[in-house]
Amino acid sequence: MKNIIYFFQFIFISLFFLIFKFLRLKLSSAIGGKLFQIVGPIFRSNKLIRENIKKALPQLNNDEIKKINKQMWNNYGRIFSEYMFLKNFRHNLNQSNISIDGQEILDEIKKLNTPVIFVSGHFSNFELMAMQIEKSGIKLAAIYRPLNNKFLNTIMERMRKKYICKVQIKKGISGIRDIVKFYKKNYSTALMIDQRVSEGIKVNFFKHKASTTTIPAQLVKKYKMPIVPVFIERYKNIKFKITIQKPIYFSDDASTENITSKLNEVLEKMIISKPEQWIWSHSRWK
Repeated sequence: MKNIIYFFQFIFISLFFLIFKFLRLKLSSAIGGKLFQIVGPIFRSNKLIRENIKKALPQLNNDEIKKINKQMWNNYGRIFSEYMFLKNFRHNLNQSNISIDGQEILDEIKKLNTPVIFVSGHFSNFELMAMQIEKSGIKLAAIYRPLNNKFLNTIMERMRKKYICKVQIKKGISGIRDIVKFYKKNYSTALMIDQRVSEGIKVNFFKHKASTTTIPAQLVKKYKMPIVPVFIERYKNIKFKITIQKPIYFSDDASTENITSKLNEVLEKMIISKPEQWIWSHSRWK
């Protein structure tokens, strides 16, 4: 039964992708945003989203929470529609839509040819971050979570490998082995650290305990790799700014918990700066 549902989801979404392809980027992004504002709350709990926002940002009133919720769905829908235009972004057809603050940091990483760990969260159109890092000439392996829908996942994996980052590593035990394998070939690693994980540890995230990945901390402790936070924000609908922050170096005696907590603090600052562009619909504190 589940496979039948997944198949019809695949047909439905493929139809939308086909329509978006003919409408072009600007119009498709706008339609996707409006569409998700309408249908998004039907498929995801508005109650969970409100609770998450209130837990992280308790100073906000109900109107402010509603505004963030609405804008989040709009951004979510824009991301969905923009998948059809990854080729455009990859091959500079929309290069004027992306600016990078901190290109000199990427240039230095490329020059030194020493692996680093790029970390970020699901902000704005998050797929563009790994794309731009790889386009800067850095050898990169990106960690991703496969979609539950196996039909859609086949398409997404193909698109990610072709347009975002050639080396894609699935989350999990086998993924750790692949990270080490590519590290030995001087590949940097990119991963999102904002989702709840079963294999993580409980550390503070907005003053509440949340299960958080320890992959960055493990790599820091074993290989002394610096961590480079990356933040992407959307402005003027289809324009983006990617900020490459200065590398973070941890001391040899830094614990896994301390490193993981520090990275959550970095993530918190990103979210506070643009709360409407972070995806609040995950069960982050479950």
